[in-house]
Amino acid sequence: MKKIAVVILNWNGVQLLEQFLQSIIQFSPEATIYVADNASTDDSVSYVKAFFPTVKIVQNDSNLGFAEGYNEALKYIDAEIFALVNSDIEVTENWLRPIIETFESEPQTAIIQPKLLDFKNKEYFEYAGAAGGFIDKYGYPYCRGRIFETIEKDNGQYNDNREIFWASGACFFIRSAVYNELKGFDGTFFAHQEEIDLCWRAFNKGYKIKYNHKSVVYHVGGATLQQGNPKKTYLNFRNSLLMLTKNLPKESLYKVLILRMILDGIAGIQFISKGKFSHFWAILKAHFSFYSLFSSTYKKRDKTQSTKYYNVKSIVYNYYIICGKIFVN
Repeated sequence: MKKIAVVILNWNGVQLLEQFLQSIIQFSPEATIYVADNASTDDSVSYVKAFFPTVKIVQNDSNLGFAEGYNEALKYIDAEIFALVNSDIEVTENWLRPIIETFESEPQTAIIQPKLLDFKNKEYFEYAGAAGGFIDKYGYPYCRGRIFETIEKDNGQYNDNREIFWASGACFFIRSAVYNELKGFDGTFFAHQEEIDLCWRAFNKGYKIKYNHKSVVYHVGGATLQQGNPKKTYLNFRNSLLMLTKNLPKESLYKVLILRMILDGIAGIQFISKGKFSHFWAILKAHFSFYSLFSSTYKKRDKTQSTKYYNVKSIVYNYYIICGKIFVN
């Protein structure tokens, strides 16, 4: 059996650890459990030491965010498989077994996502990853079970094991050898879409990303940064442009970037019309940050980029014009 480490990144999340850590310990006998702490100022570390002495703790010197927080912590963890798990995840019995079996039987599979359901409404998929992620021709991410704000009920329609384009960072399994080959997450992202960037880079190198419905977890979502937070808007808009700059095929790079920046402007106008001025400024700030990072980001591009990265030409067109509210393969 492959050596697996379940690594929970934590920052001031003692209440989430109190709520969810026990289920991870109970249902993960195959794994070593770690809490990677991003310099919390609450009682997170002392709580884990007092109540869960078998859990190993890796302490970062500062709050490095999701991307660099994992990069730093994983330097000190020895395992063949990293299971990167948000602190607001509830796991279920035997959740690891289907994942381990897939890694053992499919050597080209590098990354796996379980079925991600909503902790607050367990019959429905969860926004962050649902039944596996894809992107369209213009780099907009969406999931089987979630397109923009439309979230499907889990009726077994995605009870399959299949290739996807990206796996959710909420519960993200990756071979440590591949993680190290790709040099981990891009720390520039801090948080949001760094897992899509990592999957895209793995895809460009010929690795497979899979979804396995037999492994089921429940995600609270937004427990550390709420959906309506302008910082979330800033990170999502900026990081999307950074991700496209790194991974799009060269022949379509500038055309797509210009189109996306125009669409970002339209989104900003919509925020103004709704009185959400802080989100408009967040988009503006995201663009200026992107301009300052463009040159250094462009230098990170791999030598080759696959042209077969998207599932549909435009999910925006499908969703808003022809009302395609659910995933179509």
